[in-house]
This record gives sequence, C-alpha cells and structure tokens, in this order.
Amino acid sequence: MELETSPLALPFPDMPSIEGATVRIARARYKDWDRADLTYIELAEGTSVAGVFTKSLCASSEVELGRENIAHGTARALVVNAGNANAFTGYHGREAVEQIMAQVASHLQCPAEHVFVSSTGVIGVPLPKDKAREGVNAALSASPCTWEDAATAISTTDTFAKGAHASAIVDGKTVNLVGIIKGSGMIAPDMATMLGYIFTDADIAPQFLQAALETANASTFSCITVDGDTSTSDTVLAFATGTSGAARIENHDSPGADAFAAALNDVCRQLAHLVVRDGEGASKFIAVRVTGAASDESARKVGLSIANSPLVKTAIAGEDANWGRVVMAVGKAGEPADRDKLSIGFGGIWAARNGLPVDNYDEGPVAEHLKGEHIDVAVDLGIGNGRATVWTCDLTHGYIAINADYRS
Repeated sequence: MELETSPLALPFPDMPSIEGATVRIARARYKDWDRADLTYIELAEGTSVAGVFTKSLCASSEVELGRENIAHGTARALVVNAGNANAFTGYHGREAVEQIMAQVASHLQCPAEHVFVSSTGVIGVPLPKDKAREGVNAALSASPCTWEDAATAISTTDTFAKGAHASAIVDGKTVNLVGIIKGSGMIAPDMATMLGYIFTDADIAPQFLQAALETANASTFSCITVDGDTSTSDTVLAFATGTSGAARIENHDSPGADAFAAALNDVCRQLAHLVVRDGEGASKFIAVRVTGAASDESARKVGLSIANSPLVKTAIAGEDANWGRVVMAVGKAGEPADRDKLSIGFGGIWAARNGLPVDNYDEGPVAEHLKGEHIDVAVDLGIGNGRATVWTCDLTHGYIAINADYRS
C-alpha cells in the first residue's frame, strides 16, 4: 500500500558532509519496488566504531556479527539492506551477511570484521545472495550521494527521510556529527531503535565512543515507543573518522569530551523524536514526563507503561482527557507508587493531585490541548526524586491498516 506522509513529518535538514565517510546507494531489488534499497558507506582507515543492539533473543545474523565485530573497535564500511530483515533465517542468513562482508573487505583490502551490515524488512525470508552480490557491486561503482538519499534508501514503511546533525568544539576546532535513521513501526527498542547511524569527523577512542553512545542511548532511543514491539534487527552504530584535525578524545577527562558527548546526545534525541513522529498511523507526538519516582529507571518504566498503553494512546487519538487510563497504566507498571500521592496532568494543567481530582477542574483547556499535534502528559508519583521523559505517538486506525497489509 502507498503510505501518506506523516502529518508530524519534518523536512530533511541541510547536513554537512563528513570527511572520511563516502555515501553511495544502489538497487539490489530485494522487493518489487522502483527505488534504491542498498546503502554503502565507505569509511576512512582508522575509523572508530561503537554500537548498541537489540535485546531480542531472536536477533538477526547482522546483529550477532555486529556485536562480535564491535569488539575490534574499527570500521571501514557499512552496508544497509532494506526490504528484507534476514532475521529468523538460520545459517542461510548468516552466509548472506558473511558474503557481503567478504565482498566489501576484498574491495577495500581490509579484514571482514571491519565491515558492518544491517538489514530491515520482512522477517523469515533469507537475504538473496545473488541480489546482495549484484547490489553491492552496483554500490561500489556508484557515484557518491547525499545523506538524504541514504536516509531514503534505508527506509521501509517510513513516510519521510530522517536526519539530524550537531557540532561541538574540541581543542578549539569544530567537529561535526550527522545521523540518519529509519523506523516507523515495531518500535520499543529497549536498547536503540530500528536502524540508526551516526557519523562524526572527531577523533574518538573506541572505548569512549562506546561509553558515550550507551549513555546517550539510555535517555533517547531507549525512551521511545510506538507500539511496544522490539525488533529483531535494532541497531545504532556510531562512526568517528578522525579527520577533523581536532585532538583525540581518549576518555572523559580529555578536552572537549563533555562537548562531544552533549552533541552526540543531541543527535540521538533528534533522531529518536523523528522515529516517533513517523510512528505508523500517528497523528500526535506525545511526551510523557514522569517525576517523583523511586529512581530514574523506575520513572522510565512507568513512562513506558503509560506510553505503551493502547487505552491511553487511543484516548489521546480521540482527544479524550481520560486521566483514569493514565492511573491504570501507572498501577500496572510494577514500579513503586502510592495512589494517594499520585498527580496527573495534561498540557501543564493538573487534573488530579495527591490521589484526588482537582477541585473545580476545568477540562476545557485540557481538551483544547489534546486537539493539537504535540501532547504533554505529566505524572508525579510523589515518592522520590527519580525522573524520566518517554516519547510516543497516538494509536489510530492507520496503524492497523498499515500492519494488516504489510506483506501484501
């Protein structure tokens, strides 16, 4: 089915090129569509790499090999296949990934472990080796393209290309960070989200890049949800080409380390929000802000319980300020909570405070807030200092239509 662009879509930003990262795309024809579906990004020698991957116990071979290869800390290339997840495909799937790695490694004259591969699409169909081989060959000889071209090529049910960028000052020099991501459904990362790739010209030691990515992930990608379903293929990779001329960041004490980490977090947050904005069938972007929890992690779990509730999401889709459903979601979260200390609000207006409806509560302004595209839900548990923000979207008929027709 042809998908309409999300009403929450944002235009693709004007993103700088990253020296040492050359982008090319090609048509492997993994599906019967008239578009590029294979992305190849060649990286300078000495590029550092870090990654976070799905916690799914049914992870794809791409994820398994990615986890193994991250230990080397070095990358020379990235290949992303769209239209086929190559997950739940046994040794056939692993052979296809190893073939791609070997093919690119031969071209670059580098170890196969320095080539990273991701695939996204339908689960349970082995990646066709012949199409993969031809697609890689076409990409290797293709002309360089833009970040927007790459963001479009890695997409599946996405309705708009997603990219973000930021910069930081390191050793008196400006370093740039850019990121692209795909994701629209099967979004409850529990680690990262769908397929996301970040590139920087900063010179970063692999260990610090890994630590910085894990920290950024915890408050961004691991705090979004569209439908509560965690993919078999979720991957976020960060690549540092070291071409900016700025001093190398070895650890948290290195000059510019904090600035770089902040910029990385900014890019991750932007990308995470874009995925929610393109949630399948979404019409509203929802921020669930939880305070007063027993801990930050407890607050995150409460927030996800609310954000994943079909009853909460459909109420917001219908612009119904049914705060009782939020009470329900808090109660089922399995986290410390006290009914008589719980407060709930929408759009900066409290509907209930300390376990009771607010006296003279006027639902009019709240109803007006729910008519907008950006919805704010506030929950204060009143028992501690833990806080977290989780982002989600509403649940509409559009989500059912897209997923009922996904393979046809």
